[in-house]
Amino acid sequence: MLKYILKRLGSTVLILFGATLLSFVILINTGDPLADLREIQSDNVEFLMQERIERMGLDQPWYVRYWDWLSGVLGCFAGSCDFGTTITGAQVTPVIAAAAEQSLRLVFVATVAAILIGVMTGIVTAMRQYSLLDYLVTFFIFLFWSLPIFWAAVLAKEWLAIRFNDWMLDPHFTWPNILILATILAIVVPMVLGGSLARRLITGGMMFAFVCAVLPWMNAVNFMTHPRLGPVIILIGSLVLAAGFTALFAGLRHRRVLYSGLTVVALGMIAYYATWNLLEEPPGGWFFLGAMFVLTIAICVVVGRSLGGYAKGPATAVSVLTGALMSGMILLDHFMYHWPGLLSAKPRPVSTIGSHTPTLDENFWVTALDQLTQLWLPSVLMALLSLATYTRYTRSSMLEVQKQDFVRTARAKGVAERTVILKHAFRNAMIPLVTIVAFDFAALISGSIVVEQVFGWNAMGNVFITGMQTNDPAPVMAFILVTGSVAVMFNLLADILYAVLDPRIRV
Repeated sequence: MLKYILKRLGSTVLILFGATLLSFVILINTGDPLADLREIQSDNVEFLMQERIERMGLDQPWYVRYWDWLSGVLGCFAGSCDFGTTITGAQVTPVIAAAAEQSLRLVFVATVAAILIGVMTGIVTAMRQYSLLDYLVTFFIFLFWSLPIFWAAVLAKEWLAIRFNDWMLDPHFTWPNILILATILAIVVPMVLGGSLARRLITGGMMFAFVCAVLPWMNAVNFMTHPRLGPVIILIGSLVLAAGFTALFAGLRHRRVLYSGLTVVALGMIAYYATWNLLEEPPGGWFFLGAMFVLTIAICVVVGRSLGGYAKGPATAVSVLTGALMSGMILLDHFMYHWPGLLSAKPRPVSTIGSHTPTLDENFWVTALDQLTQLWLPSVLMALLSLATYTRYTRSSMLEVQKQDFVRTARAKGVAERTVILKHAFRNAMIPLVTIVAFDFAALISGSIVVEQVFGWNAMGNVFITGMQTNDPAPVMAFILVTGSVAVMFNLLADILYAVLDPRIRV
């Protein structure tokens, strides 16, 4: 395995070297970096032109200029990155660092959302093949996929930002809205869960009654302006998750697996109260929260391995999933607690321009909420571009795997359907999907240029377009290097995951 990884890493380095070399040669031979100075009517224009020629090395051979640029980039391994200077003499490194953080955050969130939703939707539609749900999902995902991104962005701005902000001035659900939403969910949820006609009617009726009860309650407590989950809802939700994951992975009769999940819930509630004051202003921000999440997963693994007994695998899976989602609920509760603070500082919470509000000077949670409200519109649009790919590939792969001999043999031997799907079919169905992730991530990076322009983000797309318009190779090369590095690293990760899922690839 190590030899395989080293071989793939070596090919990755060669690909990056070739891509940057070819791009550099093309860039320096297209356009005139002195074009703006040639139009200046000034006495010192010759001095300005000579200064730019010396600064950009325009009087040097291409290989000397490339080596100078490559030497600065290789300095990143020594902690002193130098991506060169723009035609105006500004350093590219701080500009590309700030832009890369925004673009990669957008692409990463969109990719994760598309994978999670697409894979789950693909599995459900494969289980409900040729049903009404299957046809409806296929229709809508291809509808979203075919929408022009710039047109969809304008609609999203109007309906999900401007009109939402207007509604937030008096956020109450009217009874026509409640009845429409209740009817839609009463139809969709039974289609997803399946079962006999009687079971679907009961499920639909319960969902209709639930929505008609919850939304008026939200109006009564002003939930949209002062939302909270609180310890009671977190506890109930976590218990449901622990029981649900136990039923999914092992069955409720396996008490050790259930006890592992319940132990994680108990530890989570203790942590909820113990860390509340600490998380009011987390030291280190997102890095501290990330470290706490890693610690949570480690504790969940220990609990699952310790209490699982003969079912350590399912117990660990239940513990980790319960702990991860419970951590998400606790994080959501903190965000909800500070939502009124964002509304007081920013009454119209969803802006249509920029990745954050420059004038907002609040605590960590309010600032993070501002960034998330700016992030969700472009990330949703970009996720819709990939949703059809993940859904259809997962569906077709699951259907193909279910026809294999080992799946039919497992069912013939009486193996539980959840075990057949999760343990045997799902892992093998993910093998072809792994390769799609790498290509899709690279496609989203290129697609983010359009989204960033529509939503006014000063990110990688803006750096690239500005550099191309001004015949400035340094920022364009920085864009190519950063996006290319991320793309090839995802390809490398896909190769490694492919080898883990299918050991035949290693030889």
